[in-house]
Amino acid sequence: MLRRVSSLVGRAAVRPRRVHTEAKLKELGIELPTPKAPLGNFVMTVRTGNLLYTSGHLPTSLEGETTTGKVGQELNEEEAQEAARKVAIQLIASIKKDLGDLDRVTRIVKLVGFVNCTDGFAGQPKVVNGASDLFAEVFGERGVHSRSAVGTNALPMNVPVEIEAIVEFDDGGKKGDDDWTVLKRP
Repeated sequence: MLRRVSSLVGRAAVRPRRVHTEAKLKELGIELPTPKAPLGNFVMTVRTGNLLYTSGHLPTSLEGETTTGKVGQELNEEEAQEAARKVAIQLIASIKKDLGDLDRVTRIVKLVGFVNCTDGFAGQPKVVNGASDLFAEVFGERGVHSRSAVGTNALPMNVPVEIEAIVEFDDGGKKGDDDWTVLKRP
């Protein structure tokens, strides 16, 4: 993956920004779910300037099934990596809901991944690669980001991984247009 990411970064300066993110998702066979309302008293995305901050997202499938289990106990590293990929799809769905057009994304700036794991488990970076790899695959050089991968002993609903993102987007030259997306709880 390092070689692949390095080559993407090297090409970023020479390629003009003409992208078709929706076509890439279709090519990969990815259908975006409808973002769910938050489980608590918060919003799923907040904009400030040309940055979009997401709340932590969980590994829920298109059918609405949430992956659960502790990594190193109920789930192995590969299963947790697949859960992180599901989280990335949820994040992309929230980004699209907020921005309207995924081609407005100029950079996935940072991911912060939390891995619900047993004591002694040290594969958090490999688990969160499930999300990082998908962002690079979908957004190309715009999807290459900085990242933290942190182990923890519990997460909401006993999910194996929770990830949040910071996204830079094309704001059309507007400054100070802060906004947030509110999804009402059922």
